[in-house]
Amino acid sequence: MLIVETIAKIRRLHFTEGKGIKTICRDLKLSKKVVRKVIRTGITEFTYTRTVQPRPKLGAWLGELNRLLEVNAARSSRE
Repeated sequence: MLIVETIAKIRRLHFTEGKGIKTICRDLKLSKKVVRKVIRTGITEFTYTRTVQPRPKLGAWLGELNRLLEVNAARSSRE
């Protein structure tokens, strides 16, 4: 994920210093796709929010695991 400072560096290198995309990629060690996206859009910050946390391995067993944890919490400390 890009931070605002990196986006500012990319825009400054391209618009004020006139460097090309390939040169910026080499200098900042970023992909061409990212640099192009920053230059072409006027967005100053990129964010990503995940709506659902994927749990492919635990998904089928999540109910059983919760039940076992509740049973274990109900037991006395000596068990």
